[in-house]
Amino acid sequence: MSNKWITFDCFGTLVDWHTGFADILRPVAGDRTAELIRAYHEFEPLLEKERPHRLYRDVLKEGVARAATKIGLPLSDAQKESLPQRWGTQPVFADVEPALVELRAAGWKLAVMTNCDVDLFAQTQRGFRRPFDLVVTAEQVKDYKPSPAHFRYFARVSEVEMGDWIHAACSWYHDIAPARELGLRRIWVDRDQTGEDPASATLRIESAAELPAAVERLGRSAVL
Repeated sequence: MSNKWITFDCFGTLVDWHTGFADILRPVAGDRTAELIRAYHEFEPLLEKERPHRLYRDVLKEGVARAATKIGLPLSDAQKESLPQRWGTQPVFADVEPALVELRAAGWKLAVMTNCDVDLFAQTQRGFRRPFDLVVTAEQVKDYKPSPAHFRYFARVSEVEMGDWIHAACSWYHDIAPARELGLRRIWVDRDQTGEDPASATLRIESAAELPAAVERLGRSAVL
């Protein structure tokens, strides 16, 4: 039986967190929504590095609280919970489902490696037509990407051979850099046009619509 795997980062790659965060936070931040999100992303990686490990639900709440304090935006306790409370409302990119259908038809198993919690991803999963074959969360591995913990956990559980594994992601910091360190074939889904060196990815594409062709190109060298 085939054990070919494609692992994905979820938020930013498959799910449009830019739109999702803005839609969730706009009712509490109004015309300061973009400012609040920028401040939030200053605090998120700091909170993720704290020990003991914080659930992502707590990172979201505390990140918004600290961001609001930084920009002088008063929020109630309930408003600080906006992101985890409405997590499942974030939309899947329109180009994702057709790509996933093609990849499954070509015999690939599909997995997600995400920095969110088990219960939060369960909400996200409802936005997809089919469940993923495997999901690895920060809650399970007690760490956040770019730590290699997700990758190592996935390799152990899936028993995948390196030649049968492709990682696809938008985030350079969280995914492409650690995948490179581990020697994985990696497809950079550069939706955000961030300007990092494309030579550090095995392939660079700009949308999920290009994924099946990119995977087919790389898959020719996979152990089948």
